[in-house]
Amino acid sequence: MNWLKKTLDFGQKIKRFLKKRPSRQDIENSDWVSCCGPILKKDLENNLFVCAKCNKHHRMSCVQRFDTFFGKGNYQILNTPISNNEDPLLWKDKVAYSEKLKAAKKNTKQDCAIMVATGKINDIEVVVASANMAFLGASVSISEAEALVYAVQHAIDNNKSFINFCSGGGMRMMTSTIALNAGMVKTTLAINELKKKKLPYIVCLADPCFGGILASYASTADITLAEENCFAGFAGRKVIEGTLNEQLPLNFQSASHLLSCGFLDAEVHRKDLPEKIGLILSILLKKQSNVKMEDSGQTSENNIKTREAS
Repeated sequence: MNWLKKTLDFGQKIKRFLKKRPSRQDIENSDWVSCCGPILKKDLENNLFVCAKCNKHHRMSCVQRFDTFFGKGNYQILNTPISNNEDPLLWKDKVAYSEKLKAAKKNTKQDCAIMVATGKINDIEVVVASANMAFLGASVSISEAEALVYAVQHAIDNNKSFINFCSGGGMRMMTSTIALNAGMVKTTLAINELKKKKLPYIVCLADPCFGGILASYASTADITLAEENCFAGFAGRKVIEGTLNEQLPLNFQSASHLLSCGFLDAEVHRKDLPEKIGLILSILLKKQSNVKMEDSGQTSENNIKTREAS
């Protein structure tokens, strides 16, 4: 009977081990977060959610994004349209999509994965969209597409530039081709209308940015930036490795690799984004900038050849 006793004792050890593991709720309520080591959440927030040791740019909510970009209290959030029928296919697997959607709204305090705000950068009025990975992986469906179209229309109506912080896993599978048509086709057509008005469209990729997001509105900008250490692509690394049956380089789909391939215009640290984007807008809009060129004492307006948005 010793084998039975040993088996029961081993089972009790497993139970004790599992009980010690923190739940998702415990992690969310903790004052600490894990990166290259334990970091106080407050310290991470004070450093714009960037790890001071490894430079990892941690994910942020939409409000946190607006706070770090504009400064707290220096922007206005717009109420974007929300679809009356967000579950047209009545999708259900282990849990009904309607329940997942309800939980995402409650946990993030957002109506959809994308929020839109207006504010000023370098004294230039802009419209900014941001995605929240905590909302169903920032996947794009009907309401998200409506939020982006609304942002573009607001930019056109008020003669403002549009800045889009793009992240997410792609189009939302629970709404299938409806999400594809709304998220990819409709948003791309809206961006084309923005370009007809010669209004700048700047995209900043935030980790991660994949699937139909990168295959549509994230790849149609006049200027495409990415946060440092961001990863972006169409299919995921494991999918590609499985298809090609070969090992990919370690930096594959990283911002530095995309920059070397000419896919990006610049890889920028989060703290430098307001300044960099403000300078770009000044150039695109032919505004005078007080940023001096390195090789002379003249201003960039006199040294940089200006160009309009394509």
